[in-house]
Amino acid sequence: MSQVLNREQLNQWLDYMQQQRRCSEHTLAAYRRDLKALIALYPEHNLQALSHDLLRRAVARLHASGYSPRSIARIVAAWRSFYQWLSERVELKSNPAAHLKTPKVPRPLPKAMTVDQTTAFLDRSQQLSNATEAKDVCDVAMFELLYSSGLRLSELVQLDCHYVKTASYESLGWIDLTEKEIKVVGKGNKTRIVPLGEKAAEAIRHWLTMREASLTPQANESDRAALFLGARGRRISPRAVQLRLKAMALKTGADSAIHPHMMRHSFASHLLQSAQDLRAVQELLGHSNISTTQIYTRLDYQHLAKAYDAAHPRAQRKGKED
Repeated sequence: MSQVLNREQLNQWLDYMQQQRRCSEHTLAAYRRDLKALIALYPEHNLQALSHDLLRRAVARLHASGYSPRSIARIVAAWRSFYQWLSERVELKSNPAAHLKTPKVPRPLPKAMTVDQTTAFLDRSQQLSNATEAKDVCDVAMFELLYSSGLRLSELVQLDCHYVKTASYESLGWIDLTEKEIKVVGKGNKTRIVPLGEKAAEAIRHWLTMREASLTPQANESDRAALFLGARGRRISPRAVQLRLKAMALKTGADSAIHPHMMRHSFASHLLQSAQDLRAVQELLGHSNISTTQIYTRLDYQHLAKAYDAAHPRAQRKGKED
């Protein structure tokens, strides 16, 4: 009976996270694994009957099993979210996950390219692409847009050519080429408006001249609205974008592997270097908490420190004198 109830509540929570919080399939799959890990630790218990002490022991068991501090922190975050949702639907004495302590996780700097590296990659991508080949034109438009607007991968693939609302479908993001802006429904079901750069707008216009012919006759409502299409003429998948970006990075001879989030990091880092406006960058990235955006100030300082070391006549650090 416990297992049936646990499965029902897990599925209901995941449905809520998908429909109300707009979580990506990747995030939902991770949440499912994280809750199943808890169920596996206490197979004879209902999730709603677990106490704070039992959850604390579960964290200790994860640690003893060799889970990294980062993995434990992510798993506990999923548990907190689940119990917050559950406490609003079932009468609990208290949220057992509310004050769980996790190992401190050092926050690494996001990987970002320099302005020169990003410009070289995008320019070379365009040079190596066939302007009459729909896939190549679509790729150039996607890559330009990732850097131009700092979108998350999930936000990029959910973009439509324009706003659509029917009985069975509603857009979660769309472009406005006239106003040169993008409207995105991001994390937490929050809508934000992001500017669209001229280079990206130009690339998208070129792609739109080929898009209709690339659409499969079997396209569903979502496919027909989609801005970017995959090889089979349907809405492109996140994995396809990752693979195409990786392939282009190799083709252009980029210094390192390039992934969609690196383009987002580069967008944020370069914008902060130029504008020095943390709040504006927070709005454009769609961060709910400015502490998430503040990590880019460390990137910016790293950039300035390198420039200082390279340019200042008294910056060269010599070895210790004998």
